[in-house]
Parts: sequence; C-alpha cells; structure tokens
Amino acid sequence: MRHFGHLGKEIRRRLFLTEPASFDRHSAADTLSTALGATLYSPATRPSLADDIRKQAARGVVSMVLCLEDAIGDEEVEAAERNLVEQLGGLTDPAALPLLFVRVRAPRQITDLVRRLGPAAGLLSGFVLPKFTEESGGEFLEELTAAEAACGRRLFAMPVLESPELAHLETRRAQLFGTADLLAKYRNRILAVRLGVTDLCSAYGLRRSADLTAYDVALVAAVIGDVVNVLGRADGTGYTVTGPVWEYFPVQERMFKPQLRRTPFSSASPPRDEVRRRLIEHDLDGLIREVELDRANGLLGKTCIHPSHVPAVHALSVVTHEEYCDAGDILRPERAGGGVLRSAYTNKMNEAKPHRAWAERVMRRAEVFGVAREDVTFADLLSAGVCG
Repeated sequence: MRHFGHLGKEIRRRLFLTEPASFDRHSAADTLSTALGATLYSPATRPSLADDIRKQAARGVVSMVLCLEDAIGDEEVEAAERNLVEQLGGLTDPAALPLLFVRVRAPRQITDLVRRLGPAAGLLSGFVLPKFTEESGGEFLEELTAAEAACGRRLFAMPVLESPELAHLETRRAQLFGTADLLAKYRNRILAVRLGVTDLCSAYGLRRSADLTAYDVALVAAVIGDVVNVLGRADGTGYTVTGPVWEYFPVQERMFKPQLRRTPFSSASPPRDEVRRRLIEHDLDGLIREVELDRANGLLGKTCIHPSHVPAVHALSVVTHEEYCDAGDILRPERAGGGVLRSAYTNKMNEAKPHRAWAERVMRRAEVFGVAREDVTFADLLSAGVCG
C-alpha cells in the first residue's frame, strides 16, 4: 500500500517531487506509526463491513479501526463479534487491504477474537485499547502478548488515553508517568498513542462545536500538552501521538465565518474554488485548522469517523517543498556541529542543532506521504484527494 496510490500515475507525477513510498503491514514500526494518517473508525456491526474495507482502501484509506466499543451499543457486542469474525474471514487479498485494528472493550476479547478468527487473524495489525490507564493497561498488553504468541504474527497496540484520571489535574501527573513506565515495558508492541478527546470532554460535560478545535477547549488543550510532554518526546523515549477525532460531517448552520482562506484555492492553477466550497459545506475547514494545530503541538495522524475527512488529513500530511528544503539543509553532514543558516526560501533561519529533531520527523513523513513539487499547494493535493 502507499498513500495516494489510488491516484493515477500522471496525477502523482504532477503533484510530487518525491512520491510516497510503498509499505505493508510487515514494515518497520517507525514507518507504520508515521504512515497511519487518517485512521477511519467503523462500527463492527456493519453488515457490509468487508465490502466497506475494500471500498475505503480503494479510495486511499490506509488504516482502519473496527470498533467493538463506544461505536456500538452494550447489547450489540456479541453480534458485533460474530459479524467481525465472519466478515474478516471473507477477505482474501491482504495486499489490497488497509492496516486493520480492532478496538476491544475488555482484555480477554483480544485472545478470544484471535482464536475465533483463525487464519484471518493474519489480516490484523493490532488492537486499540480503550480507557487505557496505568491500572488497566497491563492486562490489555498481557493479552496482546498472548494473542501474538498464539497466532504467530506481530500484533501492535494503540492505547487510547481518555480516562477521568488523565483529565483531572490532581491525578494527571501520576497517571501519565505511571502509563509511561508501563508502555516502556512493552515498547516494541506500542505503535502509537491515541487521544480520546470526546471522553476527556465528557468528564466536564463539554463538547466543542464545529467552529472550534480541540485546542480552543482549554481543559483539553492542557491534557494534550501534558501527554505530548511525557509521551511524545523526541529523545528516543517518545511515541507517535495521534490527533483527536473530528466529530462533524455535513450539514449544519454555521455560527462563525469559515476558517479556510480563499486565496490558496483561487490562486491555484486551475482555480480550486469549487473544492473550497465543498470543504466548507462538509465542515472540513475546522478539521483542516485542527490538523495544522495537531502538527504544531507534536501530534501526527488523526482519528476519523467519516470518509470525507480522509483526503484533507492526507493532503495536509504531505511534506511541502519548503519543509523538505529546510529539513535537508539542517541534516547535511557538514551541519552536524551546529550553526545557523538562512533557509532556501530566504524567509527564516534554520538552526542545525535545535531544529534537527524536527527535520528528522519531516524526513520520516516525507518517506510515507511524499514531497510536493514546488508549485503544488495543499489546495492542489486536496483537490486530487477529493476529486481524484
């Protein structure tokens, strides 16, 4: 699989200076954690689940979560498990599928599902572990370890940090450091750490509107900052931390003006005003703003609940020509001793030592999402994703 692989060769050649590299479920963990992109959640109750997986893969989705937890009712769990086992058993072409994860409710579901899936367990890349805390997480990870041994295949964990203990100030510090210690014991099994912002908001009876980002909710922004502080460090101890879910899709009345500027779309060649209109109609201008803030705050990838979100997240994950030039200059061997240089775009300074970790992350993203040509804007990439 590869990002933007659903687009034609000529379109990719026009958009990319360096095209996204191919990867599969057997690739290195660093590659997969960077490549997750827009992770699309789907209730495991869907009767057309197998067809949905194939269809979304053909549209450019590279990671999906089949949910047995909050996306379904308590009374639907057994039926959802049966449906999941049956539907995955009908998928016969692993190379045509996205990275697949199952979000469970309880630790024992992991080993039970792997047993029931039999050979179809080989389609899974791992499990999403909800309400993950220092106290509950150990049992989840032990069951994952047992399931991996039983099926003889690598299985990753993606814990979701969303508990009241994390939301509440008096318990957050101990919870974060305790969680960090627990994850370190299973480091080679942790693909990414996900943030459950909806549950964090619920601890205070909050919900952000489509005109606001998670970073406009002060309580949530504080938690995100602390999670990245402890679990997203660039010193080799950190993990990929993914962006929170964007809850909205069309259509509702707008209170505030759209946040998506007209200029990048009207100045594109050809103009992309129709793409801008469709994005605003789908409330995706707020999503685009939040993805930019995710990146600025050290998060990569996004939890998505609607297919219309995927092209925007992936387009904004492509490394711009300017980013690529800056990162390449910073990582030149002759800059290993440090120093400051003017950027190739002559609009900023690049400091070789302080900006090195940033540059390394840019290059990892460039490998899986590609590098845009100098004259290609995010409007062009969005247009290709939305209309291509």
